[in-house]
Amino acid sequence: MSRNLIIGGLLTALVLLAALLSFVWTPYAHTAMDIPQKLQPPNGTHWLGTDHFGRDILSLIMVGARTSIAVAFVAVGVGMLIGVPLGLWAAARNGGWIDELIMRGNDLVFAFPSLVIAILITAIFGAGAINAIIAIGIFNIPVFARVTRGGALPILAREFIMAARVSGKGDARIAFEHVLGNVANLLIVQATIQFSLGILAEAALSYVGLGAQPPTPSWGRMLADAQTLVSIAPHMALIPGCAIIITVLGLNLLGDGLRDRLDPKLRVSRV
Repeated sequence: MSRNLIIGGLLTALVLLAALLSFVWTPYAHTAMDIPQKLQPPNGTHWLGTDHFGRDILSLIMVGARTSIAVAFVAVGVGMLIGVPLGLWAAARNGGWIDELIMRGNDLVFAFPSLVIAILITAIFGAGAINAIIAIGIFNIPVFARVTRGGALPILAREFIMAARVSGKGDARIAFEHVLGNVANLLIVQATIQFSLGILAEAALSYVGLGAQPPTPSWGRMLADAQTLVSIAPHMALIPGCAIIITVLGLNLLGDGLRDRLDPKLRVSRV
């Protein structure tokens, strides 16, 4: 295994473990306020300190990990569920009007940053985690459509695809039986990258008040709360910021390691 795969896997597993553990245990209730203990630095009672309401920051980080992972995971799932079939359809109709329609639709979505889409959605439906999932998911659809189409085009020109057509298989059956398995490695790697981008997008949306709403903890919301208190309680900004960095770094290293592991060209070059 590559070093990136090991380090990325360990960092990602650490964050996942914290999120899963928060379902059954946190040092303190994440909604419990203790005003006399507010803005405490890390100490033996509160390992990562307390915020401006006296809430335990470690508990907020653990539950916030659950929020960020859930939003990013569902958003990436939405992107894959819609984007992959669109990419396979476009590749099967390469050069036709369907291919052109799907690709130009992708360009239209790319023209609007996910934050702008989120603002538009929020203006209509209101702020919340569900709307953040929709915004991030919409931005993921063209990403997976392009990756799938790009990986499928050379596969569709192979001899075994011609043999499948001769045997009477239709385009949809060929796409899901023969093409999808051959582009799965690309999709796995892209999913890890989009997952890390989803974590960042969720934090950004929560930072500006468009993501998960109080009392649900979010790393982006914690950064927003800390921006006016950095001079007197820097740990309030440093700790959620480090949590975001560790998560994104772990996922990016994991994706890079998976690419090295799954790409047959790289395996041949190493041999």
